[in-house]
Amino acid sequence: MKRIVVVNAGPRSGWNTDILLTEAANGAASSGAEIQRFDLFRLERYTGCISCFGCKKEKFKGRCICRDGLTPVLDAIRESDGLIIGSPNYLGELTASFRALYERLIFQNLTYNLETPCCNGHPIPVLLMMTSNAPDSAYAALLNGYRQTLIRFVGPTEVFVSGDTLQLKDYGKTDWPWTMFDPEAKRQRRDTVFPKEREQAFALGAELAKRYCSTN
Repeated sequence: MKRIVVVNAGPRSGWNTDILLTEAANGAASSGAEIQRFDLFRLERYTGCISCFGCKKEKFKGRCICRDGLTPVLDAIRESDGLIIGSPNYLGELTASFRALYERLIFQNLTYNLETPCCNGHPIPVLLMMTSNAPDSAYAALLNGYRQTLIRFVGPTEVFVSGDTLQLKDYGKTDWPWTMFDPEAKRQRRDTVFPKEREQAFALGAELAKRYCSTN
């Protein structure tokens, strides 16, 4: 059985990112994959890359030697057959938790060698998912940058975005009026569009497991 690692880089349980990742994981499981999930906001303390350059030594090639809460995540990804990772958008970027994992996931495979710039001998497919209260089209350049780097150092990568998401069950209960949003339009989209996005996420997870993992 092929194993797919699912990583939630968002803090909110039961909300947009968590829901879509769960759907993608269920889709992958429906195609016969075993799922191993990590929630970054619930791990022991960790950091981004600390530039120790330990991964540039031959005996640690392709392996981050920093030992902390991300170590089991990186180890699991290294041994997996696929990766599904999701993050909400924070201030025009993905979360700091996502960035910490991303830095260490990529840098361990970067050799600084022109002939073989990447030492990853086990490419795996990646599904990168992002949720945001802004429209889907606002982040094409950002996500394409992540996609290209993931393709180069991890494996073939697909991106899925859910934009204009519902952030609260009741916008009227905030201390300050959130006049930037139309709560009714947000709720309507949640009822009509988000269910279709859940179906898309399920299908993408199923396809990742079926297309890339079944023949490896």
